[in-house]
Amino acid sequence: MASWLYLVIAIAVLAVVLVVALLVGRSRQAPPAAPQAPAPDVVVPPPTDADVAEPAVEVPAEVPVDAAPTLEKPEGTASRLVRLRQRLAGSQSGLGRGLLALLSRDRLDEDTWESIEDTLITADVGVAPTQELVEKLRTRLRVEGSAEDPRTVLREELLALVDAGMDRRLQVSGADGKPGVVLVVGVNGSGKTTTVGKLSRILVAEDRSVVLGAADTFRAAAVEQLATWGERVGVDVVRGPEGTDPASVAFEAVKEGVDTGADTVIVDTAGRLQNKAGLMDELGKVKRVIEKQAPVTEVLLVLDATTGQNGLIQARVFGEVADVTGIVLTKLDGSAKGGIVVQVQRELGVPVKLVGLGEGADDLAPFEPSAFVDALLG
Repeated sequence: MASWLYLVIAIAVLAVVLVVALLVGRSRQAPPAAPQAPAPDVVVPPPTDADVAEPAVEVPAEVPVDAAPTLEKPEGTASRLVRLRQRLAGSQSGLGRGLLALLSRDRLDEDTWESIEDTLITADVGVAPTQELVEKLRTRLRVEGSAEDPRTVLREELLALVDAGMDRRLQVSGADGKPGVVLVVGVNGSGKTTTVGKLSRILVAEDRSVVLGAADTFRAAAVEQLATWGERVGVDVVRGPEGTDPASVAFEAVKEGVDTGADTVIVDTAGRLQNKAGLMDELGKVKRVIEKQAPVTEVLLVLDATTGQNGLIQARVFGEVADVTGIVLTKLDGSAKGGIVVQVQRELGVPVKLVGLGEGADDLAPFEPSAFVDALLG
């Protein structure tokens, strides 16, 4: 009985296996899917005139252009003088008032004259010029009850002391179609580079074409400062890398001035006062190189009016190593030591040609002896 049961089960299993094998074989022999019918050809009609158009032109976006810097218009000489007279009067009148108060006493005794001498020496007039002035004042005012007005007498003698007859014109024009060349010298800290920039403004206000030479190559700050001055009034500045030979920069500046037909070239020089021999060699080289192209027409020595005797020592050194033709006194505002004008002129035998009375861009003006003396007297 059991054997028959096993036989039935085996036959059933075999039948199932045969059915499965048959189904798998049919699936493998199934025909491939019928290919899709090809898409019909698309006929593109020929373009008409209406369809033909100019190719689109791509318009580039407008590139913003930096506006040209607005150039400053420097102040003219006439208005400078009016303003600077007012500043001088405000800063120097202490000296004049002190002298007038002493000279207006009923009795001019020895103590009074000693006080006058002290006042003048304190104002940096210098010992020799002070003694000369006091002697002349004694001669004119020694007669008790003199009819001469002390103020008038003092004004006349101060004008004589300042030497109002000296030629204070700036030699900024050249000859034979070449530019005038102004060499600016002085120790660092005296306002030398600033003076170069301010002088360029004076010349631009007179409608002169100017080139600046940044030959103080040992101070990067001086070169950048001069470049800024030039940009403000549209003046070309010739410069070189830091440490460049100053003479080569001066040469290139004058060359540009000659090539462009400029009226004036102003050269800022190094102000290192290490020793007289080194200074002489450096300035001498600069001047020789410049004069291969055009003569130097002016050598301006810049002095800080507040340095007193130190300023005079500097003046002596530069006077010995450079052919100084004029003096620029900076920082004369706010100081009662206006007598430095007298002493430095006596020391070098050359006139004060320009004075600076403030830090403004146009606070530099030609020196006028009468205006200066009137300012001293208040």
